[in-house]
Amino acid sequence: MIGVRQDAVHVRSVDGRLRVALLGPFEVRRAAAPVELGTNRLRTLLAILAMCAGETVTVADLVTAIWADDPPVSPRRSVQTYVARLRQELGTEAISTMPSGYRLEAEPDQVDALRFRRLLSEAARSRGSEAERRALEEALALWRGRPFEGIDSDVLHSRKALRLVELHLSAVERRIDLSLAEGRADELIADVQDLAAGHPHREPLWERLLLMLDRSGRRAEALMTYERLRRRLSIDLGIDPSPELRRIHATLLVGDPR
Repeated sequence: MIGVRQDAVHVRSVDGRLRVALLGPFEVRRAAAPVELGTNRLRTLLAILAMCAGETVTVADLVTAIWADDPPVSPRRSVQTYVARLRQELGTEAISTMPSGYRLEAEPDQVDALRFRRLLSEAARSRGSEAERRALEEALALWRGRPFEGIDSDVLHSRKALRLVELHLSAVERRIDLSLAEGRADELIADVQDLAAGHPHREPLWERLLLMLDRSGRRAEALMTYERLRRRLSIDLGIDPSPELRRIHATLLVGDPR
């Protein structure tokens, strides 16, 4: 993942508070000690509550996330049972019962996915400044893999994970733009190549990779990369590269220094 490596510092706090890491393998810490949640349903329950930390999640939403289209005979009672088990692991004060559901008593920054979104908002407010770069780097450093690894939930993987991945890619592309503007294109090439390989149809990412290669003195490699991408788009989707990709390719062919 692109960002400043911090060895998951966001889940190693010694302030005694609960920490939930969702941007990669699922991790939970309480007072800096790891908490092991043995069943998928417990992990799913905490992940759903954590994504709305400090806010009420309805029983209906919890049932959908945990059981999908196969709810138990008594869904409310079943949710109560799992909440009770989760309280045993996290402490009775960690989860509050509300009239319509349950609430995880945690600040957004105690959940890496929510901290990531806050940092992106901070970066957007600081656009064009050094503060923007710092916020982006801190946000990207929170990523350790695919969101919600170790949790089997269609709700998490089909909706929430896709949104987080989109935000992550947009943040990476913005950081690349800053590096290109500062003449530091070569710093991220290896990471961007790996990321682009995992998203072979995301053309804005490939556009930036071509520019980075060119500005790092690797124009021949940029041209070969474009050709591989062109073939991939044709085979997979039956389309040509975007107008912007074709424009970049044309400038590479004529040696345009821009």
